Amino acid sequence: MKRSPSSTLLPAAALLALAWALPSAALAQRSGPQPRNIVFILSDDHRHDFMGFHPGAPEFLETPALDRLAAEGAHVRNAFVTTSLCSPSRASILTGQYAYEHGVVDNSRMIREGAVFFPELLQKAGYHTAFIGKWHMGGHTDDRQPGFDRWVSFPGQGVYVDPVLNIDGERAPLKGYITDLLTDYAIDYLKGRDGKKPFALYLSHKAVHAEFVPAPRHRGRYAEVELKLPETMAFTEENYEGRPRWVREQRFGWHGVDHMYHGQMSFDTFYRRYAETLLALDESVGRVIDQLEKSGLAKNTLVIYMGDNGFSFGEHGLIDKRHAYEESIRVPMVAWAPGLIPRGSTVDPIVLNVDIAPTLLDLAGVSRPDWMDGRSFLPLLEGKRVEGWRESFVYIYYWDYNFPHTPTVYALRDDRYKYMFYHGLWDKNELYDLQKDPIEKQNLIDVPEHRERVEAMKTRLFDALEAAGAVDVKFDRPLYGQQDERKLNVH
Repeated sequence: MKRSPSSTLLPAAALLALAWALPSAALAQRSGPQPRNIVFILSDDHRHDFMGFHPGAPEFLETPALDRLAAEGAHVRNAFVTTSLCSPSRASILTGQYAYEHGVVDNSRMIREGAVFFPELLQKAGYHTAFIGKWHMGGHTDDRQPGFDRWVSFPGQGVYVDPVLNIDGERAPLKGYITDLLTDYAIDYLKGRDGKKPFALYLSHKAVHAEFVPAPRHRGRYAEVELKLPETMAFTEENYEGRPRWVREQRFGWHGVDHMYHGQMSFDTFYRRYAETLLALDESVGRVIDQLEKSGLAKNTLVIYMGDNGFSFGEHGLIDKRHAYEESIRVPMVAWAPGLIPRGSTVDPIVLNVDIAPTLLDLAGVSRPDWMDGRSFLPLLEGKRVEGWRESFVYIYYWDYNFPHTPTVYALRDDRYKYMFYHGLWDKNELYDLQKDPIEKQNLIDVPEHRERVEAMKTRLFDALEAAGAVDVKFDRPLYGQQDERKLNVH
């Protein structure tokens, strides 16, 4: 039976909030001048440290627009997703709920009947709303979704070049590069908006999803740069000592560095094309900011940029996301709002993708529904200290038939330790001290002095999961093909 955000969800959401110290009280309504406008820009598979200003960024990487946002606004340094996969994360952003609540547990499942998207609530509060870009949430439709007055989208992953777009119900084949085209529609929306209403623009990019296709003007920009490979990428006994078998085995499958995409591409080409594809995305951000300033909207608009999940480039011999290592679950996030967010500030507390909906509702003066799992981080953006903010969070990834090499993982991460529990296979769990070992090289799961910590974190993790009903996920019919080919006799 499908659940909706009504009374059937209240107990689970309330218990989850209690377990993770997220107060469930509704946010107070605000009064006063017209609320700020909203521009939410979402990218796909953008790594948290692939922004030029980030100390961990490759030296050659150029992201002037994102650098500007961070310099004039706030960098949310500890932003994470609750499931590192496109569709579940996008559904969590729109609903403020974990995947087990909204039902989009992989890239194929439909969202549960009765789910409510935050733009629907903004509409009721008087906002004019627009969605432009990649929907890819629960099936592969480009049909118009509830909560949006303006609709420009495409089915599934879409294509980088010459897409067919659904423009308010009419499908049109277009010529050009997808990042540029979506940005054109976003700029047109900002120019032609109804000035009597506040607006909320949701610009959702295809970039930088694989297989990466840079804009023609950027192709080859990084062809000669020197790539710095991660320490844990090397195929050595030291790197795999104490690590689960599935990690080593995945190295030789679809999402592993030694057989990536079943041998269809070299790692160096893959890495360079990703960085080149990111260039047009950064230009898009710059164009939007320039238009806001040109039109006088900047002084009354909040812009939030984030990625829908992280991405690995060789760490532990892996590419892509899904797993619970830092490169997968961390996401880039910057926020810009002149006069509201202190220039050049940083937000250090843990912020999750389920916090986006409550935050944007808070900005609009709309009460947060009790069925949302997230919490507004608007006060943190404003430079305020928030008592009782979360100090840990639960991460969930459910095994996907289409990509069977990554198991179900339940993880608990706090400001120092991360505990990962694997379900459905006979293998080793993991514990890392992120202060002493930020690259997650030494698994402490079997170290005697950490035995009590392991048991305590396991108890906390499953107390929260059971209270929320997060371990009760039905198994559906397998859909599409299975990427289960692997190299043999190499390990």
